[in-house]
Amino acid sequence: MLDFHTLAEFSRANCISICAFLVPANLLTTILTMFLAAFRRPSHHLWLSAGIASIFALVMVMHVYSWFLVGVVMLPTYILLALAITCLLINSAAIIWLRLTPNLTVAINTTSK
Repeated sequence: MLDFHTLAEFSRANCISICAFLVPANLLTTILTMFLAAFRRPSHHLWLSAGIASIFALVMVMHVYSWFLVGVVMLPTYILLALAITCLLINSAAIIWLRLTPNLTVAINTTSK
């Protein structure tokens, strides 16, 4: 059984390594999601990229909350939380944008002829 206290202690004990992985992973996967949405790649590629990026962002939120639970309220915790929330918002916006503009390429191709 997964014990939350043990998981939180692991998160705080390995903070540097976790953040050294999660910050670039969040940024790269979110940039990939923006790239896929901007260049109108297939929706399953966008969903996969946004899903992976959201998992990284949610793990970072949980990591920051483990610090909040022990009373660590410092600038780096707020910066990491803001980064994770921003990545979640960008990934959600990319999915919403793809859903709202599904026929944009068809409309562009038919008007240019």
